[in-house]
This record gives sequence, structure tokens and C-alpha cells, in this order.
Amino acid sequence: MTDEQQRILTTAGITGVTDVARYGSGHINETYKVETASGERYILQKINTSIFTRAELLKANVLRVTEYLQSRGVPSLEVVAYENPWRVYRFLEGYTSRDIVSEPRQAYDVGRAFAKFQNDLAELPAPRLGEILPKFHDTPDRLRQLDEAAAQDVKGRRASVAAELAFVDTWRERAGRIVELMRTGEIPERVTHNDTKINNVLFAPDTHEALLVIDLDTVMPGLVAHDFGDAVRFAANFTEEDSEHTDKTGLDLNIFWAFADGFLSKTASVLTPKEIDTLALSPFVLACELATRFLDDYIMGDNYFACKKPGHNLIRTRCQVALAKDMEQKIDAMDALIKSCVEKYR
Repeated sequence: MTDEQQRILTTAGITGVTDVARYGSGHINETYKVETASGERYILQKINTSIFTRAELLKANVLRVTEYLQSRGVPSLEVVAYENPWRVYRFLEGYTSRDIVSEPRQAYDVGRAFAKFQNDLAELPAPRLGEILPKFHDTPDRLRQLDEAAAQDVKGRRASVAAELAFVDTWRERAGRIVELMRTGEIPERVTHNDTKINNVLFAPDTHEALLVIDLDTVMPGLVAHDFGDAVRFAANFTEEDSEHTDKTGLDLNIFWAFADGFLSKTASVLTPKEIDTLALSPFVLACELATRFLDDYIMGDNYFACKKPGHNLIRTRCQVALAKDMEQKIDAMDALIKSCVEKYR
């Protein structure tokens, strides 16, 4: 245990520590599980301030969200101590997490959990939550950054990604449509999670029901379509998001349907017609957006996303491009499934 870790644990009033060990599969923050002689356990986390540069704003958001949910009797993370860049959560005993969606029922449960999370925060009192990562899902701005990276070509990689850059040019207008609808006031801003992967939902040990949403660092103002689309992009791909087997990459419509069913079971009566109209397009937009981010990072020399092998970001780019192409062919089918779910729950 380091002096820093000892200091925050002492601040939290935690004594009799018997072990502090790395925990979880996250790649951004440093996360540890703390064991004590009394049997009580905690999660100790060091925030990555090179990514979360607005540390005090992040702290304010996390405390507001957890305290508000608890005041409404909604299960949530319990903050024991928070002194930047460290924080301590009480360990959630008995819950489990998963890294992939293995069957439609899980997709339904995860969709329902993220939708409920949005509903639970729908009446969060003013002021507006801080934007922890400004323009996080501003697709046109992501495209602007890619254009700048390609123009600079600091690593001399632009020529090797000509095909990927050409594909980007084919969907610039469509990928920016959702953000444009928000800017013109046609769809509302809501409190959203912004990292809707299955491993950010905890499951109950007995019923295996998805019950609790965690990893609150990106909870901030956003769009329903972005939460929906990113969840589908991650969960309904036939392959992992860095698969080299792009011939097998594509959207599993059964998983998509199950997630949409779970999500709309809680939101069909809440969302506006225009918001519902954005849902089928959103997975395509999010796949394109992530492809843009991976490609940008590859061209600039792999400075943001952790790479496990040479060309990792280019592999990721090509997987997301293949996924986006498949989604583009299935948008009408996705829209029909969404409309059927809306009719079911309205």
C-alpha cells in the first residue's frame, strides 16, 4: 500500500487494512479492492486526471448523482470519501458484472437498466450537471479533429488509411444529423450515462437481473440516442470491437431487438417522437464516431487509446467501419423493430 493510498483510506476512517489489490477491467482509472480485518470491503480508485481534467467538476457530478439517487431509494454507488485524485466507494457485495452480452435476455435487462437510470435522473434539480468531457459525442467536431490529424500527418500514416478516410467522407452528413437536431432544439438534452457498456451494469446474484448502473464519471448532459446507440454498438456486434475478422463483424438483430425492447419498456412513454426517430440511426452514428476516434488516434501516433499490439487502433478502426457498413444495410429493419416496441409499450 502506498502512502497516497494510506492517506485516503485514513481519511475515510478505514482501518485494519489487510490487502489492496488491482481490481476490474477498466483502462482509464486505477481501481483497487481493499480488504479489511473486519470483513468490510471497499473500492479505492485513482482518477486519471490526464483524461478527466475537470476533476473538481467530476467530483461534484458524482456526489450529486449518487446522493440524489440514494435520496429516492434507488440503489447506487456509495461514496465513502472523495479527495482528488482519490475516492473510496463501499464495495457492492453479491453483485456481479459481465463483459459481453451472451443472450437476448441479458440485452433486454441491460437496456431496461440503462433506461431506468435515465428515468431516475430525469428530475435531477438544477443546476445543470457539468460537462465532464465537452463535445464528447459531438460527431462533427470529431470529424474536424480527424481532418486536422490527416492534414498534419505527423507519423506519415495518412497514405496507409486512404480507404478509411474515403469511407468517412461518405457518411459525414448522416453522422452529424443527431447533434444537429439537438442544436436546432428538435430533440431535448437529458441526463445520460455516456458509457453504456454491459460491464457498467451490475447483476443481482440470485435473479441475475440487471439492477445497478455504475461508472458514473461520464454522467452529464447528453442525448438519449447516444446512450442507446453506443450500447447497441458494443453489445450487438458479432465480434469484439477490435476484431481482425471484419468479414464476421456485423449487427446481431436479435440482440438489438432485445436491447431495444428492454430500453423502450421504460422510455416509450417518455421519449418524444423525434427522439424515437433517432434511435435506429444512432448505432450507425456511434460506430462511425468511434471509427473516427480510433483513426484520428492512429494517424496521430496512438496517444489516447491504449494499444496492445502494433496497428491496434487501425484494427479497431477497420472493425468499426465494417460494423457501420453492416448497420447501414439494416437501418430500416432496426427502425421497424423500434416502432414495434414503441407500439407495445405505449
